[in-house]
Amino acid sequence: MKEISKSEAYAKSGVDITAGYRSVELIKSHIKRTETKGVVSDIGGFGGLFELDLEGISKPILVSGTDGVGTKLKIAFLMDKHDTVGIDCVAMCVNDVICCGAKPQIFLDYIACGKNYPEKIAEIVSGVAEGCVQSGCALIGGETAEMPGFYPENEYDLAGCATGVVDKAKILDNSKMCAGDVIIALPSSGVHSNGFSLVRKVFDIENADLKAPVSELGGKSLGETLLTPTKIYVKPILALIDKVTVKGISHITGGGFYENIPRTIPEGLGAKIAKDDVKILPIFKLIQKAGDVSERDMFNTYNMGVGMVAIVSKEDASLALETLKANGEPDAYVIGEIVESDDKIILY
Repeated sequence: MKEISKSEAYAKSGVDITAGYRSVELIKSHIKRTETKGVVSDIGGFGGLFELDLEGISKPILVSGTDGVGTKLKIAFLMDKHDTVGIDCVAMCVNDVICCGAKPQIFLDYIACGKNYPEKIAEIVSGVAEGCVQSGCALIGGETAEMPGFYPENEYDLAGCATGVVDKAKILDNSKMCAGDVIIALPSSGVHSNGFSLVRKVFDIENADLKAPVSELGGKSLGETLLTPTKIYVKPILALIDKVTVKGISHITGGGFYENIPRTIPEGLGAKIAKDDVKILPIFKLIQKAGDVSERDMFNTYNMGVGMVAIVSKEDASLALETLKANGEPDAYVIGEIVESDDKIILY
């Protein structure tokens, strides 16, 4: 590629502009995978352009969400594996956007690094692209910032922003939620992308053998298990919303059950869930045992095997489970019910 700009002085300070050009060339094929019919611009401009398809939408409302991958990236550094954290980045944003019924349309990412290694940047973006493909949204732009002296040479941070659209009349409304409604759990793929500061402390991660098989994890290594990408729930949740009246959705991230489930429940009602009914994944049992973490703290930090919950009427429960099963969530199950209560969540 022809160099249109080069600064020897800037390069001596640690910033290689030409590496940025090389990165752009390497990520083009990944970005191409995410194109949808609304994409108007190519990468390289000052802003990403996208034409919304508003057919069937009378009053479009834009819904945006932003997030990062957090200290899960430390596991990626230690494993020298960078092609899945981009999925996490997309997932953490689009899974929030769908909680009000919006369909994700576009995504932008931001990568800040100590040194721009074009092949590593391409590896990261390949994961972002995969997340976009899974969620049906287009990667229309982003930014790679080389920041020597701010980040170590072999480390980076990754964040992103998703924007979706929903008809104003179809924004999920919890005003009709009532006692007797059921809470449906959509299983998680693992720890997802929160609570990793505690994970790193519990396992002394910098000194742990991340590649050794662990019997409690079915023979998988700790590193492989912890890097399992966050599950993206866009397609099954949108299919569910299309089939039944969904009264509330919660994305179970930081703060676990105690913080996230109450966010979708109106005053005077609470979510009643038996802990024994939660299908807890082995990694959480290992974290609790290794760190001597209380059960309360586990449910107040992690998803415990439940990445998202949807609340529907008891009469719609069977159809809801059938719909989820037909759209990639065969293991969804009823985890609890809505009851009259001054406590937003009752875990017993």
